[in-house]
Amino acid sequence: MIRFLAACAALALAAPAAAETIAIVDATLLTMTEAGTIGKGTVLIRDGRIASIGANVAVPPDARIVDGRGGVVTPGFIQADSTLGAVEVSQVPASADRATHSRTISAGFDISLGLNPDSILLPVSRLAGITHAVTTPLYDDRSGRDLQFSGQAAVIDLAQRPDMVTRPRVAMVLEMGEGGAERAGGARGSAIVALRATLADVRHFARHRAAYDRGEGRPQTLSRIDLEALVPVAEGRMPLIVKVDRASDIVEMIALAREEGLRIILDGAEEGWRVADAIAAAKVPVIVDPLANLPHSFSQVGASMDNAARLHAAGVAVVLKAGSGVAHRARELRYSAGNAVAWGLPHDAAVAAITINPARVFGVADRIGSLAVGRAADLILWSGDPLEPLSQPRLIFVEGLEKPLTARPLDLRDRYLP
Repeated sequence: MIRFLAACAALALAAPAAAETIAIVDATLLTMTEAGTIGKGTVLIRDGRIASIGANVAVPPDARIVDGRGGVVTPGFIQADSTLGAVEVSQVPASADRATHSRTISAGFDISLGLNPDSILLPVSRLAGITHAVTTPLYDDRSGRDLQFSGQAAVIDLAQRPDMVTRPRVAMVLEMGEGGAERAGGARGSAIVALRATLADVRHFARHRAAYDRGEGRPQTLSRIDLEALVPVAEGRMPLIVKVDRASDIVEMIALAREEGLRIILDGAEEGWRVADAIAAAKVPVIVDPLANLPHSFSQVGASMDNAARLHAAGVAVVLKAGSGVAHRARELRYSAGNAVAWGLPHDAAVAAITINPARVFGVADRIGSLAVGRAADLILWSGDPLEPLSQPRLIFVEGLEKPLTARPLDLRDRYLP
């Protein structure tokens, strides 16, 4: 009986309000489309979808009116390089599914499997405007630090419904630079040689699967699971997220990607500003933490708070993130974007870097990242500029589902504050 009631509750949370029409009126609309910014505009939501948007929208008499005066409507934010849904308490292994230490499953680790839609971290992040996250696997030191890849990332939604995966296997995750060198024997050169050898093995496997299954052909260092997972990477169909910071390492990875026919996404790139023109010329997107300005290693000596601004000025597609591999501090994404603006990134570019840019980079721009007619409503009504810390959400929709403005920390506050 308890399971039945729980299932009913989950379905109720996952279902949009039947036949409901909602009109957000007189708000500034940051559409992230060719329409640009619309002042004193209206978004009409019917049955969870955007039915109309613009400055002159007819509002049906039966619509629920939401006064947006002084407010701003944005697409839901996307937190890149996160572990949301894959961790609850970092120091409790049973609640952390963000990494594998299996010696036979590394590239084959699919983080979209086994996620937790009931994580209390999701509503906390949602109140910060985050409706989706690119959940990426981490490396686990228990593997002996010899795993070449950490696994495959996925785009998830924060609606807290059982089917939370927007798109699985959106990218493979690889660390190069200092971390990659350590895993490959202590030198960057060995990491590059190992990567080229792996790609050659994967391509050979793709051409001779039958022989491999018969136990014939040349020996492989990776398991069949990993080889199969890497085929779309080697064929250029799945992008490779490369965690790298030093300018020379970035140039090396761009050259390797060009020679091997790989699609890469740079993650971190703390010295990216030094080679911004090369990154832009290669049309490689970059995931940046705007607050990264301290040289925690020799690969980050050139770290700078204006990294995002300089990359954008050079023409690089910039995606902003809060930290690296974070879940508990994902809510700081809009503060990070605000800091990027303070250091020279244009405001509209900062909003794009947490909405439409990550949606495009990870292949989900047809669903999220912008406000357009026909799309499921995935948006936030803010009390003011969303990059200002004092602004708060007044209405939240996650892919057509209106979500409450509550989270467990607020519930505890209200319970114990009196």
